[in-house]
Amino acid sequence: MLSQLDKKGTRNGVAATLLLVVAIYLGSGKLKHFDPALIAYTSATVFATFGIVYRYSVWLQKPPTAMYWRRGWQLFMRPSRLPANCLHLLRLLVQNIGLQKFISNRDPLRWLAHFLMSWGCILAVAVTFPLVFGWVHFEADPQNQEYYVAMVFGTAAGRFPAYSWVGWVTFHILDFCAVAIIIGMAIAMKRRMSDRGAMSVQTFGMDFLPLIMLFSVCVTGLMLTVSALWLQGHSYSFLALLHAFSVIVTLIYLPFGKFFHIFQRPANLGVQFYKQEGRETEQAVCVRCQQPYASKLHVEDLKVVLKELDMEPEFEDGTHYQDICPACRRKLMAINQREAIGGHGYL
Repeated sequence: MLSQLDKKGTRNGVAATLLLVVAIYLGSGKLKHFDPALIAYTSATVFATFGIVYRYSVWLQKPPTAMYWRRGWQLFMRPSRLPANCLHLLRLLVQNIGLQKFISNRDPLRWLAHFLMSWGCILAVAVTFPLVFGWVHFEADPQNQEYYVAMVFGTAAGRFPAYSWVGWVTFHILDFCAVAIIIGMAIAMKRRMSDRGAMSVQTFGMDFLPLIMLFSVCVTGLMLTVSALWLQGHSYSFLALLHAFSVIVTLIYLPFGKFFHIFQRPANLGVQFYKQEGRETEQAVCVRCQQPYASKLHVEDLKVVLKELDMEPEFEDGTHYQDICPACRRKLMAINQREAIGGHGYL
């Protein structure tokens, strides 16, 4: 079984896991602020870290991905373009990651669902993991017991009244995240149950299972709040166990299902630099119709990738198949089919 694992992916996964364990140990004051009750969450996170880094490493080794990754960094790091590239990257981060305009251009309602779910999850992760790892904790202010002191990596980062609106929002921020995610899921589920285009391609494992997992995490988390605030802690232990189970299963699922696209999305920013370079540089001209059809950079890189995949489509005269535009390829196919049935003519 171990012999079937990718060596580079395994090495990177183990390195990332060890770095995370060291960061938890040091960031929690050598486990002084680490809550042993959260060891199950931490173990699931460590496992997910290995799986995500392993799969990401394997994904980056695929010839097409490797070419985009390598070219993206080459184009971005050019000294003459680096300042402009940094500004362009900032714009891409705001538009594609922050505002997610690549979805809003398709469907405003679909954008709203994705925006609520993604930012609900991002904010929840940003709050939960530092708390679980012991990087952030709260202590009573020794000078005034009605105040809390936020400790970040063992250093006081601020204080606030325990019963102020700041304190209330701080300790209920995960509830806000859960509500936002549930609203986003309701919109997404409505679309998946009514949009014929979505219904024709969706599957349970890639489309419904992730929503079910997120829903279970959010609902059980909200039930903990309901139990603590309005039910005098009734069934709190059972709900805590149910919530822990749903979170751990979701964490373990991260590297294997649709959630993995969360980690792939940032790499797409490099493709934007690749496309920009293609628009600004020399275009490839079809050897048949003499019309430009794609960037020369893209065509030449595609030839390299096909060679790495042992796919070198060439004609008898040495012309590479990629030197012909898509329109002419379709015409050549029609011509070949016509000749095969005894017809003649030029398309």
